[in-house]
Amino acid sequence: MKNDELVDCQWLSEHLLDDNLVVLDAFMLKVVGKEPIEYPSFSTISGSRPFDIENDFCDNESTQLHALPTQTAFTEKVQKLGVNKHSTIVIFDNQGIYSAPRAWWTFKVMGFDNVKVLDGGLPEWIAQGYPTSSTYDETSIKGDFVACYNPVKVTDYQVLLDRLNDTSQLVIDARGSARFNAEVAEPRPGVRAGRIPHSVNLPFSSLMEGHRFKSKQAIEQLFISVGALDSRCLVFSCGSGITACILILAAHHIGLSETILYDGSWAEWGANEKLPLAD
Repeated sequence: MKNDELVDCQWLSEHLLDDNLVVLDAFMLKVVGKEPIEYPSFSTISGSRPFDIENDFCDNESTQLHALPTQTAFTEKVQKLGVNKHSTIVIFDNQGIYSAPRAWWTFKVMGFDNVKVLDGGLPEWIAQGYPTSSTYDETSIKGDFVACYNPVKVTDYQVLLDRLNDTSQLVIDARGSARFNAEVAEPRPGVRAGRIPHSVNLPFSSLMEGHRFKSKQAIEQLFISVGALDSRCLVFSCGSGITACILILAAHHIGLSETILYDGSWAEWGANEKLPLAD
């Protein structure tokens, strides 16, 4: 496999029957920040298995929206999907590039590195005429991968608050500009409008061209425009920890690997009256 975080439809088609390949559909039914793509009937890539972020791969006992799963729960769930420590994983979603990067980053946080995202996801796969299925692949063979949570890749509001004036850190917000600039109300009740002090805005939609990522050169220019190449540490936030991972994936795609997810994101920060807002 080429040394990148992304694969295209042709690559996946050519490797779809590889013994060690596991293809995961990281679909999401609730879409915020873009016009959702709807399908007349259920469709997925042939041979894929379901990676249900909202139900199976969030810590639903947490008060935090879309909190990362625990190490134990993640291990149990991915083993049921047949994931082995030597598997190659390709993840896609039903919106193009939306929730697949969150699944990709979750694997990275849990110590699994041989994981890629299908550029363009299911919409691009269908557009290029590749075969789909109306059912998921099922496996009764339990995988052997055991998660090892890496706390360095994730931060929380307290650490972020303590480092707000640290100039070596840059907080990049993936929400749309209207939400970032408090020009519209937040879609979730009880969450203030606004942004984290000293944060900058890079809407995830600005990285897209159709269903796919823009060129590396175009993405690099967007990161340069917000000062990302001048910072030692990049922290990514969004509404609830989903689309921030699109920016993390894009950062890795252009060679920026010092990236951290603020998992609570604005759903947490904006709901806490004790946390400051930007002027």
